[in-house]
Amino acid sequence: MPDEKIKGPASYFPSIEKTYGRPIAEWKALVRARLPAKHMELVAMLKTEHGMGHGHANAIVAHTLAEPGG
Repeated sequence: MPDEKIKGPASYFPSIEKTYGRPIAEWKALVRARLPAKHMELVAMLKTEHGMGHGHANAIVAHTLAEPGG
């Protein structure tokens, strides 16, 4: 349904792409490259190495880890 509002971590994705200038697929690839690191280690990596805010970093990590093979 096109009118259905996006919920959860994915609701941050348009803002993340606009703010940091990279597609979500690239951010997810960075997270997957660091596996099997823990959730908060991955959040910290995005924050310290890429200057991402906590909410955006947490959204990327949570969404990535929830995917099959994530």
